Amino acid sequence: MVDRLDIDLTDPSVRADPYPLYARLREQAPVCRMRVGVLDFWMLTRYDDVVAALRDERLTHDFRKVPRADVQVLRLLGPLNRHMLNSDPPDHTRLRALVHKAFTARFVEDLRPRIESLTGQLLDRVASQGRMDIVADYALPLPVTIIAEMLGVPVSDRERFQRWSAALVEFGGAWSVLRALPSGWALLRYIRRLTILRRRRPENDLISALVAAEEDGEKLSGQEVWAMVGLLLLAGYETTVNLIGNGTLALLKNPEQMNTLRGQPSLMPVAVEELLRYDGPLNWAPPRWTLGDITIRGVTIPKHAAVGLGLAAADRDPVQFDRPDELNLAREPNRHIAFGQGIHYCVGAPLARLEAQIAFTTLVRRFPDLRLAVPPTTLRWRRSVPLRGLESLPVVF
Repeated sequence: MVDRLDIDLTDPSVRADPYPLYARLREQAPVCRMRVGVLDFWMLTRYDDVVAALRDERLTHDFRKVPRADVQVLRLLGPLNRHMLNSDPPDHTRLRALVHKAFTARFVEDLRPRIESLTGQLLDRVASQGRMDIVADYALPLPVTIIAEMLGVPVSDRERFQRWSAALVEFGGAWSVLRALPSGWALLRYIRRLTILRRRRPENDLISALVAAEEDGEKLSGQEVWAMVGLLLLAGYETTVNLIGNGTLALLKNPEQMNTLRGQPSLMPVAVEELLRYDGPLNWAPPRWTLGDITIRGVTIPKHAAVGLGLAAADRDPVQFDRPDELNLAREPNRHIAFGQGIHYCVGAPLARLEAQIAFTTLVRRFPDLRLAVPPTTLRWRRSVPLRGLESLPVVF
């Protein structure tokens, strides 16, 4: 058994640059036991292992199947946890089909004019100042505004749900769940009121569409609607904030790549895929739990153990990617797994891609002299272990 419980993923130096640690783990302990807070889990870091685990039916997403106290504490968040990320087939299949009825490709593409308009407005606000915080002034308000408008959340309430979200994603094991309970309950009460209102008076928004969605005679229950709205509120912007923030930093630290992108704007869709691979918005996928003993690379992971799938580590695996630590905006093929893979592939990936493509296109066009306002070593990274994102990114132009 490989035991590396001394590894501290919350260490500021690891949060700032986890990739040297990931490289050592891939080489020396690709199936590695470690701890975050009070949660003891096993991390996979090699691309092939992570991809296989993303599709492995011996790993469950449903924490209710795991008789562990540190897992069952998730029940305290109530219906907020009854979403498709925490379910297996056939429940997952039904939930995802119903969400797709409301969250269509056409629905996302129709948002393009609004996203283009909003990116321009956000940059207009700071254009005369000569400086901005990419996270606070751009990467955060863009997806927050879009997902709030999609769901029909009033402007006056968006700051509140943003605070609730920040508390809920600060994962550090079971104790972090306990600390997040007040925010989780407040968010649930708010979502319940909003969905009840939409049942009575439907509007042209995603909550109304979720309430009305039906597939083969199946509809979402009240609690399933609440859970799905909560998931979309959180996941609908958290990953996009990090994608835009991390991607901008990567471009600023690789000016030759920034110049390439500025000279070839048609490269943007491919470039966004590389930014997702190079420094994506998630360190690891939501945890899975073993339904029985599982052996990977000669290491036996016991029944009911938590398993972390290292997306960011896998996307720097030299077996899969040539020169993985180099940013190459023209990289093709690029089979990164920043959005996961298999049946739990991120349902919001098309929206995140669209927002990122428009955000980077507008940013590099408007501010050709964009540069960091502080030394890179002074940048602070978010405390959440699963998420990888900057707290702020000061720039001048």
